[in-house]
Amino acid sequence: MTGELLALGASHKTAPLPLREKLALPTGRAARVLGELTDHERVHEAVALFTCNRTELYLVTDDALEAENATLAILSRQAELRPTELLGSLYSLRGREAVEHLFSVTAGLDSMIVGEHEIQGQVKRAYEMALVEGVSGPVSNRLFRDALAAGKRARTETGIARSNVSISTVAVQLADRRVLVIGAGENAELTARALRDRGVQTLFVANRRYDRALGLAQKFGGRAVTFEEMPRELETADIVVTSTGAPHQIVGREELEFVAAARMGRPLVMIDLAVPRDIEPSVRDCPGIALYDMDDLQRAVARNLDAREAEAAEAVVLVREDVERFEEWVASLDVVPTISALRRRADEVVRQVLDENEPRWESLSQADRERLEVMARAVASRLLHEPTIRLKDRSSYHHLHTLRELFGLDPAPAADAPAAEVTRLDERRRQA
Repeated sequence: MTGELLALGASHKTAPLPLREKLALPTGRAARVLGELTDHERVHEAVALFTCNRTELYLVTDDALEAENATLAILSRQAELRPTELLGSLYSLRGREAVEHLFSVTAGLDSMIVGEHEIQGQVKRAYEMALVEGVSGPVSNRLFRDALAAGKRARTETGIARSNVSISTVAVQLADRRVLVIGAGENAELTARALRDRGVQTLFVANRRYDRALGLAQKFGGRAVTFEEMPRELETADIVVTSTGAPHQIVGREELEFVAAARMGRPLVMIDLAVPRDIEPSVRDCPGIALYDMDDLQRAVARNLDAREAEAAEAVVLVREDVERFEEWVASLDVVPTISALRRRADEVVRQVLDENEPRWESLSQADRERLEVMARAVASRLLHEPTIRLKDRSSYHHLHTLRELFGLDPAPAADAPAAEVTRLDERRRQA
């Protein structure tokens, strides 16, 4: 491997919803951030993962500290914040910790609802976008493929996903009457499915692209409305669920004050599943309107986690097994060149010592000089024999990294490195 894995991010566990909104990386913005990162000389590969609960960047770098500083600067700039405003909410993981985190995320073990299904697809799309943008590479490609396999295995071999609970299904537990769904993306579709499964017969869908709203409404037996019709529908709905990808709020307080007045005191429940939020937060203060956002759902979910704890513990064991296999693969990229570099360093030391002591051996015959050199090289070889065997049998990235640090080694890329993938990456970048 030609660098170190680094993951930086913020999630529902470390950052409040207003900050997660500012760090949001929808597709267009994510592509720009990835381009900026891989333009940096210390960053060789990059993948951006964005969901309603997290924004994370996975990098392969030859200088983790410099890459971390560059990433912090890029994130703070796109969020229009000072870097110091992010420090308390961002986490930074390296090497094995970064691998284990991604595998756990993909398995749903780090989600607001343990085992939820949506994250698997979100990780897959993050990886596919990095491929399209030409910013992934041999290590990140293998990392995300193995993460997706680990997530599938955890769900297949344990019961963490047995009840098929998701944010969408939790959100519609209140919804048993007239419902208006605003949005037609993945979360909106999941919400619509959960509503149908709960027996909600009347479903209205509003979206800026009417054709998408119409397709979703037809799929789940509802009726599509345009954005222009939305104020009238807000006056008659009992439940409103919003889940658009809009970069700004689409429902404001002033608008809803008129809606509340027209409803003549009849209550309205609004559930905002979007990040950034679709509904202005001050709507909470409008009489007759109850607003719930992702942070409210997180608190509701936390009260129902006990049932999955045992299954989650079993899934953690499986994830760690998959992490070990990935670590073995990473180490295999470096073990041969590292051993070669170590032996070259030993040869250099032997030659240096022999040269330094050459003036003291004028009485030695040529045969004795040759015997002395053979003996010195044998001592070095015997000394390195056991470490070499152990590295080949039980190599890990941690061991190799430590060895290179201790001896100041700079191994050349392994002869069996995935050169074809490197070539494809370079070709994609040239085409871009």
